[in-house]
Amino acid sequence: MTHKFNLSGYLASLWRNAAAFLLCAAVSPLANAATNVTVSVTVLETPSCVINGNRIIELDFGEILTVSVDGSNYMKNLDYTLDCPGIKSNALRMSLQGTATLFDPSALQTNVSDFGLALRANGQPVAINSWLKFTYPDKPLLQAVPVKKTGKKLPGGAFTAGATLLVAYQ
Repeated sequence: MTHKFNLSGYLASLWRNAAAFLLCAAVSPLANAATNVTVSVTVLETPSCVINGNRIIELDFGEILTVSVDGSNYMKNLDYTLDCPGIKSNALRMSLQGTATLFDPSALQTNVSDFGLALRANGQPVAINSWLKFTYPDKPLLQAVPVKKTGKKLPGGAFTAGATLLVAYQ
């Protein structure tokens, strides 16, 4: 039985192993290097705001004509109060948390398919679940307007939608 010895393969293997060892030796001191890191943080407590006296904000649209729902007809202001005594910063942000319609990111989905309530802050669309910055005590003017998916016919009947209003520091 004869064995052939591949000298070039053996030397190449030795060279790769030596190169790997040198690379590890060159990197090794850096792996143990250390430095100090200084972190500065200001912790603010959750703002102690009371929204609408801890009462539900209700908005009644009354009777509307489904054929007149166009994103501007039937707009109503959401009347609410915001009391934030003793807050550390007047820079606040607000979010309306809920389920958005598939056809308008600023509209809350109602219990009726293809029908939502678009939300506005100071006249501008506000995407559901996004944050709106404001300076207390100047709270945003919130409005809601019925909207429907383009080209859809709405059925008659009662509708409901709900959201949670959050206030936090910026």
